[in-house]
Amino acid sequence: MWKELRAIVHAISSDPNVRAVVLSSALEKTFTAGLDLNAQIELKQPALDPARKALQLRDHVLDFQDAISSLEQCRQPIVCALFGTSVGLAVDIASACDVRLAADDTTFGILEVNVGLAADIGTLQRFPKIVGNESLARELALTGRKFDAKEALDIGFVSKVVPGGRKGVIDAAVETTKTIASKSPVAVISTKHLMNRRIACLAEDDGADGPSFTLVTSCGVRLTDARDHSVEEGLRYTAIWNASMLQSTDTVAAMKGVMEKRAPKFAPISSSRAKL
Repeated sequence: MWKELRAIVHAISSDPNVRAVVLSSALEKTFTAGLDLNAQIELKQPALDPARKALQLRDHVLDFQDAISSLEQCRQPIVCALFGTSVGLAVDIASACDVRLAADDTTFGILEVNVGLAADIGTLQRFPKIVGNESLARELALTGRKFDAKEALDIGFVSKVVPGGRKGVIDAAVETTKTIASKSPVAVISTKHLMNRRIACLAEDDGADGPSFTLVTSCGVRLTDARDHSVEEGLRYTAIWNASMLQSTDTVAAMKGVMEKRAPKFAPISSSRAKL
């Protein structure tokens, strides 16, 4: 899916007749419920040694990251119309878009921690910058707590909540893109480029004036990296980290637990300290 997404976005980006884009889902009640857990489990099966498996997983994560980042890199603004279940990957996708609108029935969630993963496709890098509330971003990423459209509006993740479900939010997104398309394409493209650059510069400057305090998540990704480094740096670091972490049996156990509606059991992490 993500390879097709990247190809479509690249084609749109190079089309001078496209002024703005609406991104939504063809499903009726769900924008996306996240990753295909069966596909992720299958990805872990090949009997490779750890180094080769890490390289394979890193390439897989980088491919996925690049596809989602293509939304951010698209020259034209992308308006994301969210509705229904919009969790996991939906937050990755929406965070890479320029404008986010939500139907009043939308449920959001950064749920990767529930299946033994750290969100590695862009949420940890983009979401904290969007909402501007580090404590809340950490709470949502660390607990997997779901939040509704009203809370998404209150925290600044979406700019508007509209009634009418899927149709209502897509209609609102179309109206927004019509307004954008009526403006000078040079001005619109320039505005998007400069605002993206501003976000990257802010991320680089955040860590320049003082010490960096590190918080490590239960899956191991440092959330301070999302604050103190650019999105690109954060994505690359996370891909390398998860190339190792995705080899854990915890992810399979967590995913199977979700699918089988039972609580997974995880082995304790042994101490790395030598006993004296």
